[in-house]
Amino acid sequence: MELPLVVGIDGSEHSLRAVDWAADEAVLRGVPLRLVHAASREVDDDASLANVLGKPSAKELADFVVDTAARRAHRRDENLKLSLRIRDEDPVPALLREARDAVALVVASRGRGRIAELLLGSVSLGVAARADCPVIVLRGSHDNQARAGTRQRVVVGVGDKPHSAAAVRFAFREAALRRVVLEAVHVWRRPLYEAPAPAHRPGEPAGSHEQRAADGLATALRAAVADHPSVAVLEHVVEGSAPLVLLDAASRADLLVVGAQRRHGPYGLQLGRVAHMLLHHSACPVAVVPQPV
Repeated sequence: MELPLVVGIDGSEHSLRAVDWAADEAVLRGVPLRLVHAASREVDDDASLANVLGKPSAKELADFVVDTAARRAHRRDENLKLSLRIRDEDPVPALLREARDAVALVVASRGRGRIAELLLGSVSLGVAARADCPVIVLRGSHDNQARAGTRQRVVVGVGDKPHSAAAVRFAFREAALRRVVLEAVHVWRRPLYEAPAPAHRPGEPAGSHEQRAADGLATALRAAVADHPSVAVLEHVVEGSAPLVLLDAASRADLLVVGAQRRHGPYGLQLGRVAHMLLHHSACPVAVVPQPV
């Protein structure tokens, strides 16, 4: 079975731009694209009453949203394989179910209207925190950038903990597909209560903290570098605040990749403050990649 790339749609211009991005991404990966529209009908859909009032029924609106998105996707590539899903339920559980058999899930960061934008923001956070597959939240100016981004760079944040491993593999695959540079960023902080003298253990250079961070980054990348020898890699070790450093890196990237660790329990994937800040403020699309434990 060929797993699809899934994109959530609501008929807003933001979600249609997400369809453009996802269509290019599906072609890039050589996979089908699945368009999913989900909306809970809190009141009964009485088609006859809607006709009397001269308004389209909920079903007619859903069909229009999906058909419009399908035409938009085929304008990107007429040979793209498409499947369409309309679900009568809240978007988060519907998209989470669709994500169980997907290579990735794409969602816009905003929706239709002031209230819907807030709701869709909760949708993007909800699926990013719990989906079984990578979730790509389309932030920033992302039009026409999936196939060959204007910045020609993918950035991956590599942390100290093992939840970066899946993100690193994903980032290397994305850089290889796009034939762009991969920038791997590891942010380190000096211990708060480090003894002023000596600032390092006997026999170690004064920059021991930075050196250990650089060694850790090289170790985290080693397997993926061997698997993707064609990918040019820039390794950056930076002292500072992880959210601020990664937000700066996002300003020069077409895609920012971060990991999140899968935990047992009803809440699934847990997003920390770094991922939250990136999802709210990144200048480019953010891919949140789950790491099983």
